[in-house]
Amino acid sequence: MKGDIPRTLFDKIWDAHVVEQYEDGLCLLYVDRHLLDEIHSPQAFDGLRKAGLPVRRPAATIAVADHNIPTEDRHGGILEAESRRQVETLEANVAAFGVPYIPVLDERQGIVHVVGPELGFSLPGQTIVSGDSHATTHGALGALAFGVGASDVEHVLATQTLLQKRPRNMKVEVTGALPFGTTAKDVALAIVGKLGAAGALGHVIEFCGDTIRGFDMAARMTVSNMSVEAGARASLIAPDQTTFDYVRDRPFAPNGDSFEHAVAGWQLLASDAPQHTTGLPCWTSRRSRPW
Repeated sequence: MKGDIPRTLFDKIWDAHVVEQYEDGLCLLYVDRHLLDEIHSPQAFDGLRKAGLPVRRPAATIAVADHNIPTEDRHGGILEAESRRQVETLEANVAAFGVPYIPVLDERQGIVHVVGPELGFSLPGQTIVSGDSHATTHGALGALAFGVGASDVEHVLATQTLLQKRPRNMKVEVTGALPFGTTAKDVALAIVGKLGAAGALGHVIEFCGDTIRGFDMAARMTVSNMSVEAGARASLIAPDQTTFDYVRDRPFAPNGDSFEHAVAGWQLLASDAPQHTTGLPCWTSRRSRPW
């Protein structure tokens, strides 16, 4: 690394997915995985119809209804008319465009930003897009995930790419043992309280430190999920053995020798050691910001 500028985990994932960078600074990013729900997809599918376009990569997409379905018994159907209509619209759209769908009564059904990790559909080093703002949850696995608007959902469906301005890096380090009864959500709220509701605006947060490393994947997802409440564009936690053990044997994850090969690559997904020229706990990159 001598003579080179250290790169963060974000830099490595972003740079590996840039298809083209334009003069105005916008980048066209390749998208590895796309998760759809019933709230944020109807306009996108309508746009595809009007343009006469198919879904570019249906196999890289999963749809699941999670906002408008009963919390408990669903066998009686969805009683509220508008909610029922939204779910039925999603079901009609995925059938028309050949997008894989997890039905309401399927045992795999769940929260859209949790289904991906649970199925091994979301993996370290990937770029992931969802219409749900809490797509930041996938950062717990070391995936760069963006919550986007309806027009972006349409763009990803049509091209498997996303137009984005490069965010800045922010490092949030949490160390030490937590007080009795303290949970990952308390940690997340403390961070949001410190940064403020817009303190991470325009940034991708990398959470690190021995406290974060000690969290299981559910706790890591909680912290990553709530980074959006501080205005973060996305969040990341470098994958480690906890991540690999969580991903192993999940339905969409690599298996056998392919899994071991994947882990060898995932182990490289870590920020380079910072060059401490100022004594500040930040990455020595022009995009960095200390916290």
